[in-house]
Amino acid sequence: MPRSVAERDRFLDRVETATAPVAHRHCAAVTDRLRRILDAFAVERIGQHHFSGLTGVAHGDMGREALDRVFARVMQAEAAAVRLQFVSGTHAIAAALFGVLRPGDTLLAAAGRPYETLEEVIGLRGQGQGSLQEFGVTYREVPLTRDGHVDEQALAEALSNLRPRLLFLQRSCGYNWRPSLSLAQLERLCALAHTRSPHTVCFVDNCYGEFVNQLEPTAVGADLMAGSLVKNPGGTIAPTGGYVAGRRDLVEQACCRLTAPGLGSAAGSGFDCNRLLLQGLFLAPQMVAEALIGAELVATTFQTLGYEVSPQPGTERSDVIQAVRLGSAQRLLAVCRAFQRRSPVGAYLEPTPAAMPGYHHQLVMAGGTFVEGSTSEFSADAPLIPPYVVYVQGGCHRSHVRLALEEALAALLRCCGD
Repeated sequence: MPRSVAERDRFLDRVETATAPVAHRHCAAVTDRLRRILDAFAVERIGQHHFSGLTGVAHGDMGREALDRVFARVMQAEAAAVRLQFVSGTHAIAAALFGVLRPGDTLLAAAGRPYETLEEVIGLRGQGQGSLQEFGVTYREVPLTRDGHVDEQALAEALSNLRPRLLFLQRSCGYNWRPSLSLAQLERLCALAHTRSPHTVCFVDNCYGEFVNQLEPTAVGADLMAGSLVKNPGGTIAPTGGYVAGRRDLVEQACCRLTAPGLGSAAGSGFDCNRLLLQGLFLAPQMVAEALIGAELVATTFQTLGYEVSPQPGTERSDVIQAVRLGSAQRLLAVCRAFQRRSPVGAYLEPTPAAMPGYHHQLVMAGGTFVEGSTSEFSADAPLIPPYVVYVQGGCHRSHVRLALEEALAALLRCCGD
C-alpha cells in the first residue's frame, strides 16, 4: 500500500501505464458502435422536430415512434420501446416477464438466481404483491457450477424436461461472484434453447451490457431483452426510463403490461425528453468505453494490492461492472465512502448501510450522481455481507475514476494500514 501522496501518484501512474493497451482497444471500438448509431439516425431522418412530444396519451407521437425505430436499429432488433414510464431496469424486465408469461407457464433461469430486485417480481420473497408465482407461473433455476459458470448440460436437460415458456439469462454478474455472460455464451445458450424447446422465448436482462461489445444479444439469438436508460444506453443524461427490444410481438406484449392491452406501444408521452434520450444514445458508446477503462483501472489497482477481483485485468468484458472482494466491512465502507467524497453531487454525504426497496440485505451505495441512482455515472454499491464484495460501475471519464482511486487508497491506509 503506498504510504505517501508521492508514492500513491507513482503507483497509479504505473497502473495507468499497465492498462494503456486495454484503454486503447476500448477507445478504438467506439467508432464502429457510434457508426451504427449515426446510421440509424440518418435512416430514420432524425431532426429537431423529433425532440418535442405530445402530452396525455400521446397517440401518434412522431418523436416517440422515431426513437423506438432508432433504438431497434441500434439494438439490432425487430422492434423496441423506449419509455420514461419504466422507472428502472427492474420495471422494464418485469413488464417483459408479465407480458410474455401466462398462468401455467414455466420460467427457467439459467445463470443462477436473477438479480435481487427480481426476487419479489418472481415470488421468491414477499407475498400478496402480485408476483409471477401468485399468478400461476412456475419458477425453476439451473444452479451455477462450482466455478460460477452456466451448467450447460443441466440446462439442456431442464429445457427438454420442462419445456419452459421463457428462459431467463442475466448477462451481468449482479451480486454474484461469477463471470458475466459473454456474447458467445449467450448465442450458444439461445441456440441450445431454440433447439431443445423451440417455443421457448430467450430473454436477456441486458443491464450494464449495452455497447460493451460490437453486437447486442438480439443480434445473436435472444428473442427479447430489457434494460435501464440510467445505465449504459442513456449516456449519463437520460433522466429516467428503460427499454425493451426484440421480436415485435414480444415487445408489444411487454408494452401491454406497461400501459394496457389494446394500448401497448401506441401510447406514452415522452415529457419533452426525446432530445435527451437521443443525445444520450449518441453519447453512450464513448461513455461506455470510459467506464470500461475505469473498470480496468479499478481491477488492476486492487489486484496489485493483493485483493481478488472479477473480471481479471486484461480479460474480455461483457458488462461494465468490476467486483472487488475486500474481505471486511471496514474496508468496504472505507472504499465506498472514499468514492462518495469524490462524487460531483453529495460529496459531503457518508454512505451508511441501509435497507433498500427490492433488496434482501442492507446495502451500502456510493453514487453522488447528477441522475439519482444512475450507474452510467461512476458509482459503487455492495450488500453488507461476507465476503464484502464491492461492485463498481460506470464513469464518465477515466480521470474521475483515478481521482476516486486516489481517495480510496488514502482511506484504506487510514482505516486498515494495508
